[in-house]
Amino acid sequence: MLILGLYNKLFPLNGISQTHKSINQSPLLSQITTTVAMFSTIAVPSDAHRRDIVSAAPEAEVLRRRNEELEKELKKSIEREEKMRAELNKTWERLKVAEEAEERLCSQLGELEAEAVDQARAYRTRVINLMDQLSLAQKLLQSASVTVPNSQ
Repeated sequence: MLILGLYNKLFPLNGISQTHKSINQSPLLSQITTTVAMFSTIAVPSDAHRRDIVSAAPEAEVLRRRNEELEKELKKSIEREEKMRAELNKTWERLKVAEEAEERLCSQLGELEAEAVDQARAYRTRVINLMDQLSLAQKLLQSASVTVPNSQ
C-alpha cells in the first residue's frame, strides 16, 4: 500500500481509483512500482540509521580486536605446523637410517646363515670321514685277529 501511495503522489491518475483491477494488473504499473520501491530503499538515512552508524563503531572495535586475536592464533598455528613438519622430517630421516641399518643387518644375517650352513656341511663331512676311517681301522684289526677292547 505504501508503494501505491508513493505512486499516487508521483503519478496522479486524474481521479481514477488506484484499486481498479485493470490498473493494478498493468505491466507498466508493476514496473513503476518496482522502480519506486527500489528508490524508496535508497532514501536519506534516518535517525535510526545514524544510531546504527554510531553503534557500529564499538562493533568495529570488537571486530578489529577479534581479528587481531584470530591473526595471533593463526601465527601460533603456523608456527606449530612448522615445528611439527620439522619434527616429521627428523623422524623421517631416522626412519630411513633405521631401514638402511635393518637392510645391512639382514644382509649380514644372510651371510652368517650361509657360512653356518657351509660349516655344518664341512663338519658333517669330517665326521663321516672320521667314522669311515674308524670303521676301516676296526675291520683291519679284526682281520689281523687282534682283539680291541670295546670302548663302550
